[in-house]
Amino acid sequence: MDHTDVPVPVGAAAASSSRVAQKERTRRALLDAALGLLAEQSLSGLGLREVTRAAGIAPTAFYRHFRDIPDLGVALVDETLGSLHQVVGALLAAGSSAEDRITDAVALIAAHVRAYPAHVRFIARERHGGVRAVREATDRELRGFSYEVAAGLAAQPESEGWTVRDVQMLAELYVDLLLITATSLLETEPGSEAERAVLTDARRKLRVVALGRRHWQDEGA
Repeated sequence: MDHTDVPVPVGAAAASSSRVAQKERTRRALLDAALGLLAEQSLSGLGLREVTRAAGIAPTAFYRHFRDIPDLGVALVDETLGSLHQVVGALLAAGSSAEDRITDAVALIAAHVRAYPAHVRFIARERHGGVRAVREATDRELRGFSYEVAAGLAAQPESEGWTVRDVQMLAELYVDLLLITATSLLETEPGSEAERAVLTDARRKLRVVALGRRHWQDEGA
């Protein structure tokens, strides 16, 4: 008998869907609770029971979603950086002018910081923090970020004649500047003079990099 042709009872399918939805809600509650607690402390000092208490679930339920606190931290890294590097990589690969790309990239970073300040603060604090798994996950994501940016830069006319190494170096400069900008924005209020100063400074620095790009010559050339 071909079991693929056996219909799944409607009630069973609904129950399965409900369990999946509940599992996702519990996982989300754990991540959100951890982010809230991490506003005041580092991940290395965060306790499992502290997180589950804040999430309103039993401690044993934690292990259905994460192996331990570092594993939860890695999930936060993936959530914070996993989509942003693809968006910025696509932006830098677009056919607009260099000035437009700079303006759009800075605006994108500012919007992301304002939408997800807790996530950005987590990365800023834990990138060089005491939890090795999180440091490694952050480095891995940022490398992926820079590779995508490098692919976008390599496709631009300004990169004609550049070596792969030099394009990658340029991508890492852009990534570092955008991360510095994101971290600086955390200390400013939206619409404030301090925020405008950070954004202006970021655009100026990116223009300097763009200017150097036009005149760059590999020392080995």
